[in-house]
Amino acid sequence: MRIQASARDNLIFAAQSGDAVAITQLLAVCQADARRYAYKHCHASDVDDAVQESLLIISRKVSGLKAAAAFSSWLFTIIKHECRKLSRMMFRHEPLPDEAAEELLLSRPSDDLRIDLARALESLPAHYLEVVLLRDFEELTIAEIAQRLDEPSSAVKSRLHRARALVREYMLGTEPGR
Repeated sequence: MRIQASARDNLIFAAQSGDAVAITQLLAVCQADARRYAYKHCHASDVDDAVQESLLIISRKVSGLKAAAAFSSWLFTIIKHECRKLSRMMFRHEPLPDEAAEELLLSRPSDDLRIDLARALESLPAHYLEVVLLRDFEELTIAEIAQRLDEPSSAVKSRLHRARALVREYMLGTEPGR
């Protein structure tokens, strides 16, 4: 639903004054734009939640908006913030202690572990896989890897750490016997 800028501004002014009908109409008008913008900034599974939360925030805080002309950028800022918040929540988890992780992995048959490790390595982006292979399979030092990749040692260490964390997450998230 598209409306002219002056009509939209009037709707925003009415919503700012607390007009419940105007707030409902404003949310209906901006929902399609909100959804389009969320698709660009959220994981696909978070789009609906981000739009819903954003529209709820707008309905509660529209009275504090200083200028009607700033509405679109305000809306997009809220959506981007909600997308980031949902993304952070998706990856937030309590890490499994090393001893418990080791016990979990050792309780699985060796063949299953090998298959899952191969799958975990295949799931890595190329730049992570490269450092894991150089360090753990070719047994190069961090300095040698850095020289070969023409990158600082700190970047190699960081990439290796992240790659190993991704492999660990993959391995611990896989059910035994899969």
